[in-house]
Amino acid sequence: MTTTNPRPTTNPRPTTNPRPTTNSRPTTNPRPTTNSRPTTNPRPATNPLRLAYGTNGLTDLRLTDALALLADLGYDGVALTLDHMHLDPLAPDLPSRTARLARRLDALGLAAAVETGARYVLDPRRKHHPSLLDPDPDARAARVGLLRTAVRVGADLGATAVHCFSGVRPTGTPESTAWQRLAGALAPVLDAAATARVPLTVEPEPGHLLSDLTGFHRLRAALAGAHARTTPNRPAVPDTAGAPDAFGAPDESGIPGEPDTPDALGAPPADVLGLTLDIGHCQCSESDPPAACVRAAAPWLRHVQIEDMRRGVHEHLPFGAGEIDFPPVLAALRDTGYQGLVSVELPRHSHAGPYLARTSLSFLRAAESVHLSHEPSRPTHPSRPTEAVRHSEPACPAAPLGPPTPSAGGPRC
Repeated sequence: MTTTNPRPTTNPRPTTNPRPTTNSRPTTNPRPTTNSRPTTNPRPATNPLRLAYGTNGLTDLRLTDALALLADLGYDGVALTLDHMHLDPLAPDLPSRTARLARRLDALGLAAAVETGARYVLDPRRKHHPSLLDPDPDARAARVGLLRTAVRVGADLGATAVHCFSGVRPTGTPESTAWQRLAGALAPVLDAAATARVPLTVEPEPGHLLSDLTGFHRLRAALAGAHARTTPNRPAVPDTAGAPDAFGAPDESGIPGEPDTPDALGAPPADVLGLTLDIGHCQCSESDPPAACVRAAAPWLRHVQIEDMRRGVHEHLPFGAGEIDFPPVLAALRDTGYQGLVSVELPRHSHAGPYLARTSLSFLRAAESVHLSHEPSRPTHPSRPTEAVRHSEPACPAAPLGPPTPSAGGPRC
Protein backbone atom coordinates (compact mmCIF):
# COMPACT_ATOMS: atom_id res chain seq x y z
CA MET A 1 0.00 0.00 0.00
CA THR A 2 1.42 3.41 -0.87
CA THR A 3 1.07 6.54 1.23
CA THR A 4 -0.31 9.57 -0.52
CA ASN A 5 0.94 12.09 2.05
CA PRO A 6 4.48 11.21 3.06
CA ARG A 7 5.88 12.99 6.07
CA PRO A 8 7.78 16.15 5.08
CA THR A 9 11.52 15.89 5.34
CA THR A 10 13.44 18.32 7.56
CA ASN A 11 15.90 20.82 6.19
CA PRO A 12 19.19 20.06 7.83
CA ARG A 13 22.02 22.53 7.65
CA PRO A 14 24.04 22.26 4.40
CA THR A 15 27.19 20.20 4.69
CA THR A 16 29.16 21.70 1.83
CA ASN A 17 31.76 23.11 4.23
CA PRO A 18 32.33 20.48 6.91
CA ARG A 19 34.50 21.30 9.85
CA PRO A 20 38.17 20.48 9.20
CA THR A 21 39.20 17.07 10.52
CA THR A 22 42.98 17.54 10.39
CA ASN A 23 43.19 18.05 14.14
CA SER A 24 42.32 15.79 17.02
CA ARG A 25 38.93 17.25 17.93
CA PRO A 26 36.28 14.53 18.38
CA THR A 27 33.55 14.36 15.77
CA THR A 28 31.02 12.56 17.93
CA ASN A 29 28.93 15.69 18.41
CA PRO A 30 27.85 16.85 14.94
CA ARG A 31 26.48 20.32 14.42
CA PRO A 32 22.82 20.51 15.48
CA THR A 33 20.31 20.33 12.66
CA THR A 34 17.36 21.92 14.41
CA ASN A 35 15.88 25.07 12.94
CA SER A 36 16.32 27.22 16.02
CA ARG A 37 18.41 29.96 14.41
CA PRO A 38 16.90 33.09 12.90
CA THR A 39 16.61 33.16 9.13
CA THR A 40 17.41 36.87 8.80
CA ASN A 41 20.94 36.10 7.58
CA PRO A 42 20.52 33.42 4.89
CA ARG A 43 23.67 31.92 3.42
CA PRO A 44 24.58 32.33 -0.24
CA ALA A 45 23.64 29.27 -2.22
CA THR A 46 27.16 28.38 -3.38
CA ASN A 47 30.34 27.84 -1.36
CA PRO A 48 29.58 30.08 1.63
CA LEU A 49 32.50 31.37 3.65
CA ARG A 50 32.72 30.39 7.31
CA LEU A 51 32.04 33.59 9.24
CA ALA A 52 33.09 34.16 12.84
CA TYR A 53 33.24 36.99 15.37
CA GLY A 54 36.10 37.85 17.72
CA THR A 55 35.55 37.68 21.46
CA ASN A 56 37.80 40.74 21.84
CA GLY A 57 34.75 42.63 20.55
CA LEU A 58 32.45 41.01 23.11
CA THR A 59 34.40 41.61 26.33
CA ASP A 60 31.31 42.91 28.18
CA LEU A 61 29.68 39.48 27.82
CA ARG A 62 30.44 36.28 29.67
CA LEU A 63 32.05 33.79 27.30
CA THR A 64 29.06 31.43 27.53
CA ASP A 65 26.70 34.30 26.65
CA ALA A 66 28.92 35.44 23.78
CA LEU A 67 29.02 31.95 22.28
CA ALA A 68 25.25 31.55 22.57
CA LEU A 69 24.76 34.93 20.87
CA LEU A 70 26.97 33.99 17.93
CA ALA A 71 25.32 30.60 17.49
CA ASP A 72 21.84 32.11 17.62
CA LEU A 73 22.75 34.74 15.04
CA GLY A 74 24.02 32.07 12.65
CA TYR A 75 27.81 32.44 12.83
CA ASP A 76 29.95 29.44 11.96
CA GLY A 77 32.68 30.09 14.49
CA VAL A 78 34.40 32.26 17.05
CA ALA A 79 37.86 33.81 17.23
CA LEU A 80 38.68 33.32 20.91
CA THR A 81 41.18 35.76 22.44
CA LEU A 82 42.75 34.22 25.54
CA ASP A 83 42.27 36.89 28.20
CA HIS A 84 41.33 37.29 31.84
CA MET A 85 37.60 37.47 31.05
CA HIS A 86 37.52 34.70 28.42
CA LEU A 87 39.41 31.46 29.16
CA ASP A 88 42.22 33.07 31.18
CA PRO A 89 45.40 31.24 30.07
CA LEU A 90 47.16 31.95 33.37
CA ALA A 91 44.39 30.94 35.79
CA PRO A 92 44.35 27.51 37.46
CA ASP A 93 42.77 24.40 35.94
CA LEU A 94 43.12 25.48 32.32
CA PRO A 95 42.85 21.92 30.88
CA SER A 96 39.47 21.20 32.45
CA ARG A 97 38.14 24.66 31.57
CA THR A 98 39.26 24.12 27.99
CA ALA A 99 37.58 20.71 27.90
CA ARG A 100 34.29 22.26 29.06
CA LEU A 101 34.61 24.93 26.40
CA ALA A 102 35.24 22.31 23.70
CA ARG A 103 32.04 20.52 24.68
CA ARG A 104 30.12 23.80 24.57
CA LEU A 105 31.47 24.68 21.14
CA ASP A 106 30.46 21.25 19.87
CA ALA A 107 26.98 21.62 21.29
CA LEU A 108 26.56 25.02 19.59
CA GLY A 109 28.15 23.90 16.32
CA LEU A 110 30.84 26.59 16.43
CA ALA A 111 34.36 26.21 15.08
CA ALA A 112 37.12 28.13 16.85
CA ALA A 113 40.37 29.93 16.17
CA VAL A 114 42.60 30.93 19.09
CA GLU A 115 43.97 34.48 19.19
CA THR A 116 46.67 35.88 21.50
CA GLY A 117 46.23 39.64 21.15
CA ALA A 118 45.06 40.34 24.72
CA ARG A 119 46.53 43.70 25.68
CA TYR A 120 47.53 43.16 29.31
CA VAL A 121 47.40 39.43 29.88
CA LEU A 122 51.14 39.18 30.67
CA ASP A 123 51.93 42.70 31.92
CA PRO A 124 49.17 44.71 33.66
CA ARG A 125 50.92 48.02 32.98
CA ARG A 126 52.34 47.75 29.45
CA LYS A 127 50.19 46.81 26.49
CA HIS A 128 51.34 43.69 24.61
CA HIS A 129 54.42 43.30 26.76
CA PRO A 130 56.59 41.38 26.87
CA SER A 131 56.88 40.56 23.17
CA LEU A 132 58.84 38.08 21.09
CA LEU A 133 61.34 40.90 20.48
CA ASP A 134 62.04 41.83 24.10
CA PRO A 135 65.78 42.25 24.78
CA ASP A 136 65.38 40.31 28.05
CA PRO A 137 65.48 36.54 27.34
CA ASP A 138 63.27 35.82 30.37
CA ALA A 139 60.68 38.30 29.12
CA ARG A 140 60.69 36.72 25.66
CA ALA A 141 60.30 33.33 27.30
CA ALA A 142 57.07 34.53 28.95
CA ARG A 143 55.56 35.36 25.56
CA VAL A 144 56.81 32.07 24.11
CA GLY A 145 55.20 30.27 27.05
CA LEU A 146 51.88 32.00 26.38
CA LEU A 147 52.00 30.98 22.71
CA ARG A 148 52.82 27.37 23.55
CA THR A 149 49.88 27.37 25.96
CA ALA A 150 47.69 28.78 23.18
CA VAL A 151 48.80 25.94 20.90
CA ARG A 152 47.77 23.37 23.53
CA VAL A 153 44.41 25.10 23.93
CA GLY A 154 44.01 25.17 20.16
CA ALA A 155 44.72 21.45 19.91
CA ASP A 156 42.16 20.68 22.63
CA LEU A 157 39.54 22.83 20.89
CA GLY A 158 40.29 21.47 17.42
CA ALA A 159 41.08 25.05 16.42
CA THR A 160 41.49 26.09 12.81
CA ALA A 161 44.50 28.26 13.74
CA VAL A 162 46.46 29.82 16.61
CA HIS A 163 47.25 33.48 15.95
CA CYS A 164 50.22 35.59 17.01
CA PHE A 165 52.18 38.71 16.01
CA SER A 166 55.77 39.92 16.21
CA GLY A 167 55.53 42.98 18.44
CA VAL A 168 57.12 46.39 18.03
CA ARG A 169 60.88 46.57 17.49
CA PRO A 170 62.37 47.84 20.78
CA THR A 171 64.15 51.17 20.70
CA GLY A 172 67.83 50.70 20.05
CA THR A 173 67.49 47.17 18.64
CA PRO A 174 68.96 46.83 15.12
CA GLU A 175 66.48 45.54 12.58
CA SER A 176 68.61 42.51 11.70
CA THR A 177 68.86 41.58 15.38
CA ALA A 178 65.09 41.90 15.76
CA TRP A 179 64.45 39.48 12.87
CA GLN A 180 66.92 36.96 14.28
CA ARG A 181 65.29 37.30 17.68
CA LEU A 182 61.80 36.76 16.23
CA ALA A 183 62.85 33.64 14.33
CA GLY A 184 64.57 32.21 17.38
CA ALA A 185 61.62 32.89 19.68
CA LEU A 186 59.13 31.30 17.31
CA ALA A 187 61.13 28.10 16.81
CA PRO A 188 59.85 26.24 19.92
CA VAL A 189 56.30 27.46 19.26
CA LEU A 190 56.44 26.12 15.71
CA ASP A 191 57.70 22.79 17.05
CA ALA A 192 54.68 22.67 19.36
CA ALA A 193 52.32 23.63 16.52
CA ALA A 194 53.74 20.91 14.27
CA THR A 195 53.27 18.31 17.01
CA ALA A 196 49.73 19.49 17.73
CA ARG A 197 48.86 19.74 14.02
CA VAL A 198 47.49 23.26 14.50
CA PRO A 199 48.87 26.04 12.28
CA LEU A 200 50.54 28.98 14.01
CA THR A 201 49.42 32.01 11.99
CA VAL A 202 51.42 35.23 12.16
CA GLU A 203 49.56 38.48 11.62
CA PRO A 204 51.20 41.48 9.91
CA GLU A 205 50.36 44.36 12.23
CA PRO A 206 50.86 48.04 11.33
CA GLY A 207 53.65 49.48 13.45
CA HIS A 208 55.15 46.09 14.32
CA LEU A 209 58.39 44.60 13.05
CA LEU A 210 56.35 42.22 10.87
CA SER A 211 53.95 44.79 9.50
CA ASP A 212 53.01 43.57 6.01
CA LEU A 213 53.12 40.64 3.60
CA THR A 214 56.73 41.38 2.72
CA GLY A 215 57.57 40.98 6.40
CA PHE A 216 55.83 37.61 6.51
CA HIS A 217 58.01 36.31 3.70
CA ARG A 218 61.09 37.78 5.36
CA LEU A 219 60.25 35.75 8.47
CA ARG A 220 59.85 32.58 6.40
CA ALA A 221 63.22 33.20 4.78
CA ALA A 222 64.84 33.83 8.17
CA LEU A 223 63.43 30.57 9.51
CA ALA A 224 64.61 28.74 6.40
CA GLY A 225 68.10 30.14 6.85
CA ALA A 226 68.16 29.17 10.51
CA HIS A 227 67.02 25.66 9.60
CA ALA A 228 69.75 25.34 6.98
CA ARG A 229 72.46 26.47 9.39
CA THR A 230 71.41 23.93 12.02
CA THR A 231 70.68 20.95 9.73
CA PRO A 232 73.59 18.55 9.02
CA ASN A 233 74.56 17.53 5.48
CA ARG A 234 73.04 20.57 3.83
CA PRO A 235 74.89 23.06 1.64
CA ALA A 236 76.14 26.05 3.57
CA VAL A 237 73.87 29.08 3.45
CA PRO A 238 75.48 32.50 3.74
CA ASP A 239 74.51 34.37 6.89
CA THR A 240 72.74 37.41 5.49
CA ALA A 241 71.20 38.59 8.73
CA GLY A 242 73.27 41.77 8.68
CA ALA A 243 72.09 42.82 5.22
CA PRO A 244 68.98 45.04 5.50
CA ASP A 245 67.62 44.00 2.08
CA ALA A 246 68.58 40.33 2.20
CA PHE A 247 64.97 39.16 2.63
CA GLY A 248 62.80 42.06 1.56
CA ALA A 249 63.98 42.94 -1.94
CA PRO A 250 61.46 41.98 -4.66
CA ASP A 251 62.60 39.35 -7.13
CA GLU A 252 61.32 38.06 -10.46
CA SER A 253 58.96 35.59 -8.81
CA GLY A 254 56.72 38.48 -7.78
CA ILE A 255 56.83 37.43 -4.12
CA PRO A 256 59.03 39.73 -2.04
CA GLY A 257 62.10 38.01 -0.70
CA GLU A 258 61.05 34.59 -2.01
CA PRO A 259 62.88 32.22 -4.37
CA ASP A 260 61.32 31.00 -7.61
CA THR A 261 59.83 27.95 -5.87
CA PRO A 262 56.48 28.16 -4.01
CA ASP A 263 58.18 27.55 -0.63
CA ALA A 264 61.59 28.69 0.58
CA LEU A 265 63.76 25.61 1.02
CA GLY A 266 63.65 24.69 4.69
CA ALA A 267 60.87 27.13 5.66
CA PRO A 268 58.05 25.67 7.76
CA PRO A 269 55.09 24.55 5.61
CA ALA A 270 51.93 26.63 5.65
CA ASP A 271 50.15 24.14 7.91
CA VAL A 272 52.80 24.85 10.55
CA LEU A 273 53.60 28.53 9.93
CA GLY A 274 50.61 30.14 8.26
CA LEU A 275 49.38 33.67 7.80
CA THR A 276 46.66 35.65 9.54
CA LEU A 277 45.53 38.33 7.09
CA ASP A 278 43.60 41.29 8.44
CA ILE A 279 41.62 42.79 5.56
CA GLY A 280 41.54 46.23 7.18
CA HIS A 281 45.31 46.22 7.55
CA CYS A 282 45.59 45.57 3.81
CA GLN A 283 43.56 48.71 3.14
CA CYS A 284 45.56 50.64 5.71
CA SER A 285 49.13 49.94 4.67
CA GLU A 286 49.64 47.40 1.85
CA SER A 287 50.53 48.65 -1.65
CA ASP A 288 47.90 46.41 -3.30
CA PRO A 289 44.11 46.47 -2.81
CA PRO A 290 42.75 44.01 -0.21
CA ALA A 291 41.41 41.55 -2.80
CA ALA A 292 44.82 41.39 -4.49
CA CYS A 293 46.44 40.82 -1.08
CA VAL A 294 44.12 37.85 -0.52
CA ARG A 295 45.14 36.28 -3.81
CA ALA A 296 48.85 36.88 -3.19
CA ALA A 297 48.60 35.42 0.32
CA ALA A 298 46.45 32.42 -0.60
CA PRO A 299 49.12 29.67 -0.39
CA TRP A 300 49.86 30.55 3.24
CA LEU A 301 46.48 31.88 4.38
CA ARG A 302 45.06 30.03 7.39
CA HIS A 303 43.12 32.73 9.30
CA VAL A 304 41.34 35.94 8.24
CA GLN A 305 40.23 38.95 10.26
CA ILE A 306 37.86 41.43 8.67
CA GLU A 307 36.53 44.91 9.35
CA ASP A 308 36.38 48.25 7.57
CA MET A 309 39.30 50.69 7.56
CA ARG A 310 40.62 53.81 5.85
CA ARG A 311 43.84 54.23 3.94
CA GLY A 312 46.78 55.13 6.20
CA VAL A 313 44.74 55.10 9.42
CA HIS A 314 44.97 52.04 11.68
CA GLU A 315 41.47 52.18 13.15
CA HIS A 316 39.12 49.18 13.06
CA LEU A 317 35.70 50.36 11.89
CA PRO A 318 32.26 48.76 11.54
CA PHE A 319 31.33 47.79 8.01
CA GLY A 320 30.34 50.80 5.92
CA ALA A 321 32.33 53.29 7.98
CA GLY A 322 35.57 52.90 6.00
CA GLU A 323 36.70 52.61 2.39
CA ILE A 324 36.89 48.88 1.60
CA ASP A 325 34.94 47.35 -1.29
CA PHE A 326 34.06 43.98 0.26
CA PRO A 327 32.46 41.87 -2.51
CA PRO A 328 35.80 41.51 -4.39
CA VAL A 329 37.54 40.57 -1.14
CA LEU A 330 35.03 37.83 -0.33
CA ALA A 331 35.09 36.65 -3.95
CA ALA A 332 38.89 36.36 -3.75
CA LEU A 333 38.60 34.22 -0.62
CA ARG A 334 36.11 31.92 -2.36
CA ASP A 335 38.05 31.78 -5.62
CA THR A 336 41.29 30.79 -3.89
CA GLY A 337 39.59 27.99 -1.96
CA TYR A 338 40.10 29.47 1.51
CA GLN A 339 38.73 27.06 4.14
CA GLY A 340 39.41 28.82 7.46
CA LEU A 341 37.33 31.26 9.47
CA VAL A 342 36.64 34.85 8.40
CA SER A 343 36.36 36.63 11.73
CA VAL A 344 34.96 40.10 12.38
CA GLU A 345 37.59 42.10 14.31
CA LEU A 346 36.17 45.06 16.25
CA PRO A 347 38.14 45.07 19.52
CA ARG A 348 37.16 48.61 20.54
CA HIS A 349 33.43 48.19 20.05
CA SER A 350 32.43 45.86 22.85
CA HIS A 351 30.01 48.50 24.10
CA ALA A 352 27.91 47.68 21.02
CA GLY A 353 29.02 44.08 20.58
CA PRO A 354 25.65 42.31 20.26
CA TYR A 355 24.32 44.91 17.82
CA LEU A 356 27.47 44.85 15.68
CA ALA A 357 27.61 41.06 15.70
CA ARG A 358 24.14 41.02 14.16
CA THR A 359 24.67 43.81 11.62
CA SER A 360 28.13 42.56 10.63
CA LEU A 361 26.78 39.14 9.74
CA SER A 362 24.00 40.66 7.64
CA PHE A 363 26.50 42.91 5.85
CA LEU A 364 28.95 40.10 5.04
CA ARG A 365 26.28 37.68 3.82
CA ALA A 366 24.86 40.39 1.57
CA ALA A 367 28.33 41.28 0.25
CA GLU A 368 29.08 37.61 -0.34
CA SER A 369 25.94 37.27 -2.45
CA VAL A 370 26.88 40.08 -4.82
CA HIS A 371 27.77 38.83 -8.31
CA LEU A 372 31.51 38.63 -8.87
CA SER A 373 31.30 41.03 -11.82
CA HIS A 374 29.73 43.84 -9.79
CA GLU A 375 30.84 47.42 -10.28
CA PRO A 376 33.02 48.71 -7.42
CA SER A 377 30.93 50.57 -4.90
CA ARG A 378 33.87 52.05 -3.00
CA PRO A 379 36.77 54.33 -3.93
CA THR A 380 39.65 52.68 -5.77
CA HIS A 381 42.69 51.78 -3.71
CA PRO A 382 45.06 54.78 -3.64
CA SER A 383 48.81 54.43 -3.82
CA ARG A 384 50.79 53.70 -0.68
CA PRO A 385 50.93 56.87 1.43
CA THR A 386 54.36 58.39 1.84
CA GLU A 387 53.71 59.31 5.44
CA ALA A 388 53.66 56.80 8.27
CA VAL A 389 50.44 55.00 9.09
CA ARG A 390 48.45 57.05 11.58
CA HIS A 391 47.15 55.30 14.68
CA SER A 392 44.05 56.89 16.14
CA GLU A 393 43.99 57.60 19.85
CA PRO A 394 42.01 55.30 22.15
CA ALA A 395 38.62 56.51 23.28
CA CYS A 396 35.86 55.25 25.57
CA PRO A 397 32.58 56.11 23.82
CA ALA A 398 29.31 55.80 25.66
CA ALA A 399 27.00 52.95 24.80
CA PRO A 400 24.56 54.05 22.09
CA LEU A 401 20.87 54.48 22.77
CA GLY A 402 19.98 53.51 19.22
CA PRO A 403 22.00 52.06 16.34
CA PRO A 404 25.58 52.91 17.26
CA THR A 405 27.82 55.20 15.29
CA PRO A 406 31.47 54.25 14.82
CA SER A 407 33.57 55.06 17.85
CA ALA A 408 36.90 56.83 17.66
CA GLY A 409 38.65 53.63 18.66
CA GLY A 410 42.41 53.31 18.62
CA PRO A 411 44.59 50.78 16.86
CA ARG A 412 43.77 47.13 17.24
CA CYS A 413 46.93 46.46 19.17
